[in-house]
Amino acid sequence: MAEKRDFYEVLGVSKSASKDEIKSAYRKLAKKYHPDNHETGDAEKFKEVQEAYDVLFDDQKRSAYDQFGHAAFEQGAGGPGSNPFEGGFGGFGADGVDLGDIFSSFFGGGRRQQRASTGPRRGNDAIVRVKVDFMDTILGRDIEIPLTIDEQCSSCHGTGAKTPNDVKTCPNCGGHGYVRVQRRSLFGVIEQQEVCTRCNGAGKIISNPCPDCGGKGYNRVKKNIKVHIIAGINNGQQIRVQGMGERGANGGPNGDLFVEVNVKPHQYFKRDGNDIHLTVPVDFIDAILGTSVDVPTVYGEATLNIPAGTQPGQIFRMRGQGVKDLRSGKPGDQYVHLDIKMPTSLNRKQKDLLTQYRNEIGKDDSLLAKFKKIFKK
Repeated sequence: MAEKRDFYEVLGVSKSASKDEIKSAYRKLAKKYHPDNHETGDAEKFKEVQEAYDVLFDDQKRSAYDQFGHAAFEQGAGGPGSNPFEGGFGGFGADGVDLGDIFSSFFGGGRRQQRASTGPRRGNDAIVRVKVDFMDTILGRDIEIPLTIDEQCSSCHGTGAKTPNDVKTCPNCGGHGYVRVQRRSLFGVIEQQEVCTRCNGAGKIISNPCPDCGGKGYNRVKKNIKVHIIAGINNGQQIRVQGMGERGANGGPNGDLFVEVNVKPHQYFKRDGNDIHLTVPVDFIDAILGTSVDVPTVYGEATLNIPAGTQPGQIFRMRGQGVKDLRSGKPGDQYVHLDIKMPTSLNRKQKDLLTQYRNEIGKDDSLLAKFKKIFKK
């Protein structure tokens, strides 16, 4: 399978492009590559442009793409709802723009506009927030989320009819889903467009409803969905689960579900980007003489060398012991903040040893004496 191109590259816009710039670029390329364009039409490039626009124009999807790249949309890839334009070139764009209307203005063929108003439409995206343990976001883990969704009926595939022959074009509106009516007013006769009352805007009449869904085209179900918490994901970032959003209309696919991760704080580890910070207590004698200690990291224990004469507040860097970057996989670092502990009580032998050390230094060589000399100059 060919590697997907960067969506910004596909549309020819910068990563800081506004929504207007994205829409403008999309319209130009869609016109150029639309299959109805006999000179420059290209179905594959047209599909690529549509997919890029669907992601970059939607704020949630664009945020997920900027953070994770194409990996943000890998889970459940290829399922229903992976592309709101799947199954044809009609439908709606990410901003609700009627693509059939746009392309009919480019190439003629007003029947596209009619089909877009009553044809299948993708459902809206939904969002759910979950609390996740700190270590699960570092190492990755599968979790299950209970969900209640409107699932397309497997018997009628969303049509609401028992068989395809049970779906008829509404004779009242001719399949448009709306009718034109004339009313008299103070300003004369006004012509208005109203939703057809016979088919309620669907443009079709179902003579024999599907027995499994009662003619609704969907069933409300409760299920547990498995979501993979990506190793390295940070607080507030989102994971896309395709086809688990709000139901579509007229047999269209469900939207997508965005799972926003809220990370529970850890008692000791603190995360800053891809770096980890940890405060470690150290006995004052180890700071004076130097030592090697095994300190916790998010991946287990690792050895840290503390040189002789280490001072309070010093920070040591442990390379590669931080969080793995979502895109490159390169880990950050762990920064160890030393909390040098002084004894609060000493036995007689310990006091004698420290007194001997102080006497060997001498009053004139003490730190206080050296500090006071500065003010006598």
